[in-house]
Formats: sequence, C-alpha cells, structure tokens
Amino acid sequence: MPIPITSQHVTGFAVGLGVAAAGFYYYKKNQKQVDEWLRQQGITIPASSGSDYAAMTLRDLVREKEHLEDLIAEREHAAEQEAAAKPSRAPRKRPAAQSRRRAPAKAAA
Repeated sequence: MPIPITSQHVTGFAVGLGVAAAGFYYYKKNQKQVDEWLRQQGITIPASSGSDYAAMTLRDLVREKEHLEDLIAEREHAAEQEAAAKPSRAPRKRPAAQSRRRAPAKAAA
C-alpha cells in the first residue's frame, strides 16, 4: 500500500529544490574559484567549453588542444569505418524493355 503524500513531503521537496537551485547559482557565480580549489585538492575538473581561452594557462590550453584533436581523430575514424562498411552502389541499368520510350502518337488533323 503506497504511503500518502503529506504537506511535510511537499515542504521538504520545495526546500530541497530551493537549496539545490541556490547552490547551483552560487557555484556558477564562483565557478573559477571553486574549480581551482577542487584542482588543488587533487580532483580533476575538465575545462569547460565556455571558458575564456585568453585567461587559461598554457598547460590548460595544451590539454584542451589535445582533447579536441582526440575528438576529431575519433570522429574521422568513425566516418571512415562507416564509409567502408557501406557497399558502393553502382547505378543499375534498366532492362531493355523499360529503357525504350514510345514516341507519342501523332494526332490526325
């Protein structure tokens, strides 16, 4: 038998949703500082694609470049594999009976 939803459940859900939204807002507002602190703790955080490249260190720029090169190589390889897997289709020739067209009948004047 299911447990009935009470006002305490609804209140707890609303408070949890509000706290999560506030936490996300403050994280985004201080994202650079939080990410740097996490990196100092030994947690690897991938560089976000929306970051300012001019403000990145040389090490971060090289890491981003290598990541992009890896993605490009993977996609090129997948495209080559897909092209090799598809059989090439040569245009089919029509049978002789279908390829001939009848000349339109001339109307009697």
